[in-house]
Amino acid sequence: MESISKEAIADFDVVVENADALLNAATQQGSEKLSEVRAKAEESLRVVRASLAEAQAAVLGKTKDAAKATDAYVHENTWKAVGVAASVGLVIGLLIGRR
Repeated sequence: MESISKEAIADFDVVVENADALLNAATQQGSEKLSEVRAKAEESLRVVRASLAEAQAAVLGKTKDAAKATDAYVHENTWKAVGVAASVGLVIGLLIGRR
């Protein structure tokens, strides 16, 4: 779950919403069997939404932890961080200059 990106979560939300809309439209057509299928699908969607919310919370928590660790490292190793940033900037500048 750690590798789930925010874009993937947003895309999955759209898919779930579209599936829910499709189920609502299909139910309006009537039939007992269709209502049973819709009820099962709604339960599946509820479970998926709950899993998605948990995954999103886990990603957010990991992101906050990484930001705190980065902040602490930069405060403890200011000059190393400045050197790394300058090196990365130089490499990016050289790569852009070659184009």
